[in-house]
Amino acid sequence: MSTNEVYERELSTQASRRRTAVQFIKTVSDLWYDKSIELVLFRNQLIDRNVSEILNLHDYAQQFVGKPISIYESVEIAEAIQMLDFPPAKLDIGKLTYEYNLPENQHHNPTSFISNKLKAAKKKGNVTPKDVVLYGFGRIGRLLARELMSRTGKGSQLRLRAVVTRGPVTREVLEKRASLLRSDSIHGDFLGTVALSKDKACLIINGTSVHFISADEPQAIDYTQYGIKDALLIDNTGAYRDRESLGRHLSANGIEKVLLTAPGKGIPNIVHGVNHLDYDPDEESIFSAASCTTNAITPILKAVQDSLGIAQGHIETIHAYTNDQNLVDNMHKKYRRGRAAALNMVITETGAGEAVAQALPALEGRLTSNAIRVPVPNGSLAILNLQLENLTTKAAFNETIKKYALEGALVEQIKYSLDHELVSSDIVGSAQPAIFDSHATIVSREGDRVVLYVWYDNEFGYSQQVIRLAKYIAKVRRFTYY
Repeated sequence: MSTNEVYERELSTQASRRRTAVQFIKTVSDLWYDKSIELVLFRNQLIDRNVSEILNLHDYAQQFVGKPISIYESVEIAEAIQMLDFPPAKLDIGKLTYEYNLPENQHHNPTSFISNKLKAAKKKGNVTPKDVVLYGFGRIGRLLARELMSRTGKGSQLRLRAVVTRGPVTREVLEKRASLLRSDSIHGDFLGTVALSKDKACLIINGTSVHFISADEPQAIDYTQYGIKDALLIDNTGAYRDRESLGRHLSANGIEKVLLTAPGKGIPNIVHGVNHLDYDPDEESIFSAASCTTNAITPILKAVQDSLGIAQGHIETIHAYTNDQNLVDNMHKKYRRGRAAALNMVITETGAGEAVAQALPALEGRLTSNAIRVPVPNGSLAILNLQLENLTTKAAFNETIKKYALEGALVEQIKYSLDHELVSSDIVGSAQPAIFDSHATIVSREGDRVVLYVWYDNEFGYSQQVIRLAKYIAKVRRFTYY
């Protein structure tokens, strides 16, 4: 075959793959908007993805499992799901395609395979949608708003109804809020639409009204005036962190549950995927989603503790600067944080080591921790130096973490990176709170000590964990297959 013939064949193959990706995108969208069935590919979002992104995710999936996962098979599996009658669900089409290709699979067509594999879904009933109020509209609040509105679908799970801010809600203020929601210097443009209501203090986001409410005191608001009842309030301000102060939200008409997006005192501090099942939403009304760092390191630490045991260790966090620091040198209540954030590496404290013990009591007193704030606006790195109770090798250790990323309770929390060139900007927008850098793993010659590098998007990845926990608290979790 001549060089030109090879080239023409390559062009034809690529065109075929891209046409099939278009077909796949349509099926993914139809399932989401018609049936509230959300497809993901090894936990990577597929909704609102373009053709190139879909094909790149398939390439990653093939490298991840070490077996072919083609766009053609994905279309067949997706169409089989579309043909069958399932309740609202979240399904990993990557795992389904992988399992369909296993030698032990006895089903010779996708429809039969899917019908058998997902038969448990038919026992899962529909969920009751939950109203959501965001208290505060800063970095995390706006990311939560973006995600909640992008993934509203038919409104069968979480429904963002209102945002509470301080100060008067004037036309000018609303326009500024809208502008910050539309455009983000780190996470890019919002893919939806944002407009101001003509006659109410509302933003119309993706065609749906979201009320903006001004209040200085949590208990002073009557949410029922806005048609909101039995809502989950997500407090992003950090102003209230203990049970008593957060309980003031529950005094307001229309609020049933409260979720804090910061470490809390005297309330359950939860890392979803690790310890959320320890708390019953029917028995508890106030929850904390812990910190971004705690959500990044705890899943990895659980995987290591459960498989090899941890005798002791130290955690060093290389953390992006935050709004808590000064832009230029000025007075600050904490030493060093007063120095210009974008010009300096700043040593500061972190309670992540102690916070881990709230989710993993077996590690209490075994970990120390510290942090360095560095001149990047987002994208952080945790370095875990651990003394193990059992010996291992680099290959065996990485294979263990890969297994946790592929199956089990931590698949939403751990992403196994195969990238030789991973840097902080690459992990911005990652939905998992912990991105395990497999090529950076160090194991001592004796096999009893490991040094691990865990990246995390301290804004977006954490926001995804908040949403996962919010769904659990609100009891709107659909049938899932990972």
